[in-house]
Amino acid sequence: MDGTVLVADDDRTIRTVLTQALTRAGCKVHATSSLMTLMRWVEEGKGDLVISDVIMPDGNGLDALPRISRMRPGLPVIVISAQNTIMTAIQAAEADAFDYLPKPFDLPDLMKRSAKALEQRRRLPQPSPAPREAADDLPLVGRTPAMQALYRLVARVMNSDLAVLISGESGTGKSLIARAVHDFSDRRTQPFVVAQAGDLQGIDGPATLLAKARGGSVVFDEVADYSEDTQARVVRLLDLMGDNAPRVMATTQTDLAARMEAGQFRQDLYYRLGGVSVHVPALRDRVEDIPLLAEHFMARGERDLGTLRRLSADAAERMRNYPWPGNVRQLENAIRRLLVTSTETEITRAEVEQVLGPQTGPEPRAGAFDGEKLSASVARHLKRYFDLHGGQLPPPGVYQRILREVEMPLIEIALDATAGNQAKCADLLGINRNTLRKKITDLDIRVSRRRKLM
Repeated sequence: MDGTVLVADDDRTIRTVLTQALTRAGCKVHATSSLMTLMRWVEEGKGDLVISDVIMPDGNGLDALPRISRMRPGLPVIVISAQNTIMTAIQAAEADAFDYLPKPFDLPDLMKRSAKALEQRRRLPQPSPAPREAADDLPLVGRTPAMQALYRLVARVMNSDLAVLISGESGTGKSLIARAVHDFSDRRTQPFVVAQAGDLQGIDGPATLLAKARGGSVVFDEVADYSEDTQARVVRLLDLMGDNAPRVMATTQTDLAARMEAGQFRQDLYYRLGGVSVHVPALRDRVEDIPLLAEHFMARGERDLGTLRRLSADAAERMRNYPWPGNVRQLENAIRRLLVTSTETEITRAEVEQVLGPQTGPEPRAGAFDGEKLSASVARHLKRYFDLHGGQLPPPGVYQRILREVEMPLIEIALDATAGNQAKCADLLGINRNTLRKKITDLDIRVSRRRKLM
């Protein structure tokens, strides 16, 4: 890696880590905790790449992106932020940031993105378009890798004309994703129409629907539930779309590919709707986001109901261990009930259990992919991983990265199940104890004997 990198972050540890890593990689580094200093460096012509935090003591890194673009067209900026919401990803994309990473970030991943940014600047520097204004209260919150990948995908596809197929269990927020794609796109001033199967009935149904949507967006809600006749109507409607056609999106709780292979969904409709596939993860697959979501819903409750509450540590832990078959919608309803029924400022575990029910054994997984084999689930996730690269190949080393992604949660879950006992864990996994120790070190897995049994 070759070039000069400007690092701006008010966290001294992050500045030190990035400076050391980039210097070892062959770069020159200027690091600062001041946005004003960063902008002076940019104005002076210093730097081939900027890595900047969002919230700085003297300003906002996202707000500075248009100025950087005007002063230094083609200078790539990688945004890093602890504000891990879809708004941060979308604002970064709209301000033409080269990339966006949530904190805490994976250092090797950031280094690869930095190398790519420096290489692209050498090969093809391009001017940046001016940003657009965006709304700022979208209730999509999450810092897990799955949600951050989802945010980046939405930011990339929002201004394309490709159809978007949004899958996920009930209550995960599929309609919010559809709305986000519309509200942050060039079509935001045009209508947003959610079509039910009944809207397509009758001779004038499809024409009426198109007239409502005009050049905006039309969403076919839970398209897997459409009858064969309704599916045929959608195909004919899509084939008739001409100039000023609306953006087409569809939502589904069901694996449409499996239904198509079973002869239960039209193949021609599946391929018309599946321009870009977006999967919204279940809440139980991103439990690290539960505290963020709970905090968000409590803040909303304080605003709407005038009720100030917080979760005790035990109550928060109970929420993390709940399977959430109703996903984010169920979590929101649970928080609202707790805000109304709790009498003290701090919500207790007992109060949470009154709403959710007492702690029980594992509940059967509800949703779109019941009974799905692990290999099919892995294949689905891998396909999404390749799709996220927009038709380009992922960086070299896919095999080892994927193995690491599978290996790490497997070992962590096995350690949880054995209360952190490495001998038992190695026996459970069927590997040598020394092998397990090496993998724990290589994967930087924290081990505690205080872990609870599953």
